[in-house]
Order: sequence, then C-alpha cells, then structure tokens
Amino acid sequence: MAACSYTCQVNYCCSQKPVIPKFKDLGASVSFNLKPFLTNLEHFSLIMDVPKVILKETIFKLLDNFVDLTFEFVDQPLSPSQSNFAPVEEIGEAVRVTIVQGKIPDDFPEGVYIRNGSNPLFGGLKSTKSIFGKSSHLWVEGEGMLHALYFTKEKGNKWNILYKNKYVETDTFNMEKNLKKPGFIPNIEGDSLAVLVASLLNVMRFGVLHKYISNTNVFEHSKKYYSIAENHMPQEINIQTLETLGNWTVNGAWSQPFTAHPKKIPDTGELVTMGINPLKPYLQLGVISTDGKQMVHKVDVKLNRCIICHEIGVTKRYNVILDFPLTIDLNRLIIGEQLIKYDKDGYARIGIMPHYGDANSIKWFEIEPCCVFHIINCFEDNDEVVVRACRARRSIIPRPDIIVDEFELSLDELDEMNFSKNNVQTLKEIFSFFRVCEWRLNMKTGEVKMKDSTTTDHQFIMEFPMINEHFIGIKNKFCYLQLIDSEAFSNYFGFAKFGGLAKLHFEERQDNKEEEDLIKVEYHIFPKNTFCSGATFVPKLDGVDEDDGWIVAFTHNENTNQSQVYIIDAKKFESEAVAIIILPSRVPYGFHGAFMSFN
Repeated sequence: MAACSYTCQVNYCCSQKPVIPKFKDLGASVSFNLKPFLTNLEHFSLIMDVPKVILKETIFKLLDNFVDLTFEFVDQPLSPSQSNFAPVEEIGEAVRVTIVQGKIPDDFPEGVYIRNGSNPLFGGLKSTKSIFGKSSHLWVEGEGMLHALYFTKEKGNKWNILYKNKYVETDTFNMEKNLKKPGFIPNIEGDSLAVLVASLLNVMRFGVLHKYISNTNVFEHSKKYYSIAENHMPQEINIQTLETLGNWTVNGAWSQPFTAHPKKIPDTGELVTMGINPLKPYLQLGVISTDGKQMVHKVDVKLNRCIICHEIGVTKRYNVILDFPLTIDLNRLIIGEQLIKYDKDGYARIGIMPHYGDANSIKWFEIEPCCVFHIINCFEDNDEVVVRACRARRSIIPRPDIIVDEFELSLDELDEMNFSKNNVQTLKEIFSFFRVCEWRLNMKTGEVKMKDSTTTDHQFIMEFPMINEHFIGIKNKFCYLQLIDSEAFSNYFGFAKFGGLAKLHFEERQDNKEEEDLIKVEYHIFPKNTFCSGATFVPKLDGVDEDDGWIVAFTHNENTNQSQVYIIDAKKFESEAVAIIILPSRVPYGFHGAFMSFN
C-alpha cells in the first residue's frame, strides 16, 4: 500500500484505521427511548428509599467519570489559513463603530444586520479517541453565536452604528457551560462503534443525542426573531440584546427539529416549516399562522427514508419538497457503515404539495440524482412549477478535513485526475459538479425539464443564494450568491471561503453566442485574501425595481486580520462598495445572515 499522503484528524492515518466490528446482531432498528430506564430508576429509588434527585446525580457522576476515563477530547487543529474559523469570546455590551470608509446611503433603512455561525465552546471543535475508536465534530457543529450590526439615525441624519455578539444559549449550551468542560461526545462523523457508543452515552447523561447548536440562520415571524439550526426547535431572540428567550414550540404544537429556512407563503404570510428525524416519521411539514400563535396544519409526508433536507420551497399554492439521496440511516451505523451517506445510485425526486395537503396529495417528479442544500426560489409559471437551486452532482457534506472526503471522491478517481493540492485545473474539474440549476415541473403532464443556468467553465462555485425577500414564492429576475474561488480553495483545502459575490440575471442571456442559453452573471470580487459570509439583500423602503437595494456582507481581511461589513449597491453591482464598516473585533466566518428593518 502506498504511504498515506495526508494527515487524518486526531492523528489516525488512513492506512492504519482500526478495524471496527460489525453490529449486525443488534437488529434492524434502534430506538433511544429512555422511558423504561427512567421507570426502573424510579422503582429502584422507591425500594432503596433513595431520593430520585440524588440517585440521578450519582448515576450522572458515574457516567461522567466513565467518559473522563475512556474518552480523550482532542482539539481539531486549524492551519494558519483557517484561523478565522476559530471561535471568539463574547464582547459584552454593544460597542460603537466609528470607522466607515465611504458613506452609508441616506436611504439605507434603520435596522439590524445579523448573522449566525459556528463558534465552539472551550477553544474549538473536538474529536475524541477511545477504546471504541474515534469520532469528530463536523465544522458546522459549533455552538451558535450571533453577530449584529445596528443601524439607527440620530438628529441631522447622522448614522449611529453599534456592534454586538452573543452566544445562542440553548438548553444543551447551558448544560455544557455548567460542566465547564466538553461534555457531549461527537457522534456524527467517525468509526461506527465510537459514534454508536457516543450516542448512547449522550442520551444517558443529557437525555438527548447531541447538542442543540442553533448556529445556522436567523429569521423573523410576526415581529418576533429566532435563531435556528435544523436539529432542534427555533430559539426566540431579543433582537436588541441578543438574549435567548427559550424554545419556540408554537404554543406546544411543534416540539421537534425545524428547518433552518422556513418560508412565508405569498399573500397570506403564513410560515411553512418542516422537520427531519432519523426515526419515523422521517419528515413532517407544518404551516404556522400569520401571527405565529398556532399550527394551522401539520402532516407526515410519509417518506421511506431520512433525508438531509436543508430547505423547503413555497409558491402561491404549493409547498416544494426535495427528496434527494443524501440520507441519515441508524441501521447503517449499527452494521458499521456511515451514518450520513450519499447514495449515488439512489433516487431523487421533487414533491409538489398543496399548502394544506397530505402525503397522498403530493405530486412527485423523478429527476437525476444530485445534492441540493439551498433553493434559490420557487414559483408557478402557467402549468409549471419552477424550482431554482444550487445543485451538486455529488454529496457536498461539509467537513473540516481534506477534499477527498469533502466531495466523496475516491483515491482512485483522484489518481485518474492527476490530483495535487495546488492543481487549480483539477479543482476546476471538481467544481464542474456544481451548477445553478432550474427544474420546470409540469403539473398537468408530469413532464420534467431541467437546465443548467450557469457554465462550469469558470473559476467559481456559487452557493448561499439570496433574493429580495418580497419575491419569495413568486417569479423573480435576480439572485445573489457567494463565490468560492479555486485559488483560495487550493490554499486552504477543505473549508469554504467566499472571495466574492455574483448577481444572476434570469431574464438576460450571456453575450457569448456559444453560451446563448446561459444567463447573464455579474461579479463583485473582494480584495485578495478577503472573504465574506452571511451576505443578504436589503431592499430600499421606497424601491420600485426588484434590485433596488443593497447587498451587505460580513467580511474578513486575512492580511490585516480585520473584520468589516461591506455595503454594495445591487444596481451597480460590479462597482466599488458604497461603504466599508470597520468592526471593533474579529468576526469568524459563519453561515446565513438577515436584515431586520425597524421601520
């Protein structure tokens, strides 16, 4: 066997991976039901005349000691080029921002630009080594931290700008913070036995499988504000102080995972959400009233597998469901295979469902297998439902290790491509897996038309799409996306950095006659070694056109280690930023952002 050409996490070499036994004898299914355990605990407490609280505390301490003795928590290393993925501390009170290059437009709305992101406790993401093998956190699994920039006007139209950051304090955040050390054992990535044991120990100690990270997005509904990651319920947030107010259960009607990208139905303003679960029901869909006080519709979609589905779509009449072959399977884990896996031979389909329909009302459209995390928009066009999305031909599971795992390419495939760390041409070939795509689904005939809207013969991956939110669910002309460029990707090797933005013109075509079916694209590229996250569209209050507004984005200059916020005129997209706001402290790269207007 050839020598291993890269270093795996927690110092395990891929050519020396420990052999993990298969657990086929454990049966075809697994359930983490604590009720029998707690019932027996109560009976034991009565017999022995021991207060239940003391007994539970004793058992927890015993399990905690077992974890301390058996599991070694190891920091996942960051290279110098990954330094802005490292967590930061809370700054406390809001800090006034005083340095602005350029000028904030007079008609920019008052409000808060807020972005969520992974900010791990205790110094960084952890891996564990134990007698059961190794397990690691994915880089998306750090605790949520909100970064907020407040725009208000003083007398004389002078802008007052404040910056604040704060952790999202979920139930499990407080559990681990009170322990004052890492407590939850990573249980998504790693050796199957280690992942299985970690899951059992997490449930026995904390009552849940894994941490509620709430680190992905921020959204508003009925003038209330929420932080969310789809492994748990939303956390209501005080938008002024960033304090966590608790779980949003819709008055007890929803007590399960909640998509990071809920959508408001055009015209009614009702909120459509979904929740995925590794046990049946695998996907439930809900419609929440406009005032946020009740669940007006809830239904089991009756899928036959647990899919990793990051986003749901809406049109004026329909919900749009993506059933693609990136799945979570506990049975797979039990027999020693991957918990999360992309089945390249599996089926893919898009479901179109009336807003208040049930599983039988869904019209399914079979499509070519692929992977989609983010929908750009969905709308109705005569008899067709149009779905635009960022499509990858293979899995795009985000991991902090090498590109082999990132794109699930085998070593043989990479050898055939003459792959090397700095081979930018090879990276462009890998980028060919990514396209902005449009499906047209005919509700009368069942016909599917698919086309790629952008070329692969360029140096950018386009992801993290955003549109003018007033056009969600209806036909739109423009979309904005963050760009990964090949040079940066070859240098940092595995973490996503976004070196610019793109504006797509869906109703205009490229000037190049050879690519006449491809849409027009404009680019706004940041200075070298400056990367963004959480970009969002801010509409003008009195705007007429769809692109009347600005793109705002948190950025970080790695040459100076300085974080900023860019404000870019969406109509003059390729021009210089109208304002660059210098932030008082570093803001790590993160996920989705939003602008909440105070008007």
